[in-house]
Amino acid sequence: MTHALDDGGHRQLKDTVYLQLRDDIVTGVLPPGAVLREAELAARFGVSKTPLRDALVRLSKDGFVEIPPYRSAVVVGYSRTDLREIYELRELLEGACARQAAFHISADALAELSRIVRASAACVTGEEVVPGREDELTGLLDQYDLVMYAQSRNGRIDEMVGNIRGHIQRIGRLTTGIPGRLAKSVREHQAIYEAIVQRDGAAAESLMRRHILSVMADQLTSIAEVPEPR
Repeated sequence: MTHALDDGGHRQLKDTVYLQLRDDIVTGVLPPGAVLREAELAARFGVSKTPLRDALVRLSKDGFVEIPPYRSAVVVGYSRTDLREIYELRELLEGACARQAAFHISADALAELSRIVRASAACVTGEEVVPGREDELTGLLDQYDLVMYAQSRNGRIDEMVGNIRGHIQRIGRLTTGIPGRLAKSVREHQAIYEAIVQRDGAAAESLMRRHILSVMADQLTSIAEVPEPR
């Protein structure tokens, strides 16, 4: 029973609930607008409301849910301002990572990046993703990002990336339905990789920043107008 858990068990339980709900939000299982009713979630996880409320408060602080007074928590979406701010931060952080990669990437990490680039190219033909390989390609693009983030050599950048990583993944999944966007990302990743191979830090950073701005432009063009926060 949850009431018999010691403090360590309680912390572990609320962490488990938090991580599962966060993953459901990031992957789109719980889309924007989904209502998170405490009774339903408590039954799903087999927990009391205390660890559940702790998890919802953490998700609220992360910017994934809103908890209106006397009402159930709701999964939030992104306004156009939200998207611009996150992409502007990505442009700076990932540009710095690409520059560092050109100068310091290890042979193993470069080989992994090469594998990802080749596997990604195999998932597209022209401007289209090969049918049935959308999820595979999305995973490969995430892997590419992870290799790049690992090149930062800057603890403060690592911390900032950690803080927005879930939003980056979630927003990235919102771009998968934009015609031609995934194929364009594959080509842009290839160009960044080639600059890294040439040890051209300025080109790698410039290409990465252009890539991020390209994704942002496509997404802002494709989405319906979202009310700005009051």
